[in-house]
Amino acid sequence: MARIPRVLSIAGTDPTGGAGIQADLKSIAAAGGFGMCVVTALVAQNTQGVREIHTPPQSFLRAQLDAVFDDVTVDAVKIGMLGDVDTTTTVSDFLSSHDVPVVVVDPVMVATSGDRLLTEDAEEALRGLIRDHATVVTPNIPELAVLTGENPAATFEEALEQGRRYAASANVAVLVKGGHLTGEHASNALVTPAGDVHTAEVPRVSTKNTHGTGCSLSSALATRLVTDSDIAAVEWASDWLHEAIAHADELEVGQGHGPVHHFHRLYRLADGV
Repeated sequence: MARIPRVLSIAGTDPTGGAGIQADLKSIAAAGGFGMCVVTALVAQNTQGVREIHTPPQSFLRAQLDAVFDDVTVDAVKIGMLGDVDTTTTVSDFLSSHDVPVVVVDPVMVATSGDRLLTEDAEEALRGLIRDHATVVTPNIPELAVLTGENPAATFEEALEQGRRYAASANVAVLVKGGHLTGEHASNALVTPAGDVHTAEVPRVSTKNTHGTGCSLSSALATRLVTDSDIAAVEWASDWLHEAIAHADELEVGQGHGPVHHFHRLYRLADGV
């Protein structure tokens, strides 16, 4: 039997379970991995928005990282909410002395609710972390615009061009995501530093319940990259998330933008469907 991927999420929290490390752990499990987590920020949020953020001391962040890496061989790391310069620098410095085969960075900058989750002065530090450590970066349309210093793309083709430019400049694979655009499809495309593009086409789902989709996709992708090819991992994660979104309304969690159904595929397969 193949070894189960050991995947660490470095991210913030979501008490209602739809985003952050709570979503990451569900996604890692759904993708066939064993999930672990290191908390960068305690976030008082729900499906309607962010209320308050508490950032633990950097010494405690480092203690969490040391505790995991002193004991466990980590096959993949997913990095989500970092919040500020100090946290970004601590994580980047730690990875400089701890080699991890797969590092997926979800550049969490602004929540779906519009709440800012990364200070403006931390943007350059995040770009440095991506250049130095990331295997794949998974920005949404607004985040890709911030990373490139350009206006948000209005079409998927424009987003692909931004992805090509950023992939080449940062020497990192970019997963361009079409979820924030309009149209029949909400496809994802993996763009390599050489400019090669592979698109995983998925139909758009009409629902407001998409809370935590970025966290979930990046965590599933990190897990699948341990055992699958880049293309196979992107296709698996995209198809899995599409099913999770398609059945999100069944959960009836919260009054705002609810979470996706992370385990719908598991339940379906368990029922033999």
